[in-house]
Amino acid sequence: MSQQHPQWGQPPQHHQQQPPAWGAPQGPPPGWGGPPPRPPKKNHAGVIVGVGVAVVALIAFIAASAQDDAATSDDAGTSISSDVGTDDAPAAAEPEESAAAPAAPVKVTAKRTAFTPGILADGTAYTSVSVTIRNGSDEPISINPLYITITDTDGTKHTAELGADTNQLDTVDLEPGENVTGVVTGKGRFTAKYVTYTDGLLGDSVRGNVS
Repeated sequence: MSQQHPQWGQPPQHHQQQPPAWGAPQGPPPGWGGPPPRPPKKNHAGVIVGVGVAVVALIAFIAASAQDDAATSDDAGTSISSDVGTDDAPAAAEPEESAAAPAAPVKVTAKRTAFTPGILADGTAYTSVSVTIRNGSDEPISINPLYITITDTDGTKHTAELGADTNQLDTVDLEPGENVTGVVTGKGRFTAKYVTYTDGLLGDSVRGNVS
């Protein structure tokens, strides 16, 4: 193309850029390129999800540990219970046969008998009992009608009436193994239930039922 040259006597013409109209969008200066990119927004959703997963895993671990501990405790209790009553436990000692009760040192037996008036009987009613005393102890014992009482079926106790019956029990000392039989008489008419002998009045008492 041919360039036009200004004619002689005319000023040269220069092409100037027209300024942009007001309100029109202005672009960046030439050579600067586009606007810088915005920094990406931080996404917190991933962090929240990760924390939730960690909490769930921790709870599951604690629950599993508790179940294991409970199972261990149950096993221990079962083991202890199963050991009770095994063959290793010592067998209960069998009760020994009860030894025969030792014979009473002094034995008293009695039975009803007819009253035979003695020299001191006053003509009133009397009740007589025949009494046998056997000394099974290792020491001698004293026998006296006054050491014997008669108890009737009403619970009344009667003392011996000396000299009332001809067959009155003698006053003697019995050596070990010896025995004596005699009559003990109470005043009045009653039914004798048992007699009681007391060695020396203050010693041990032995009872014998009246047959």
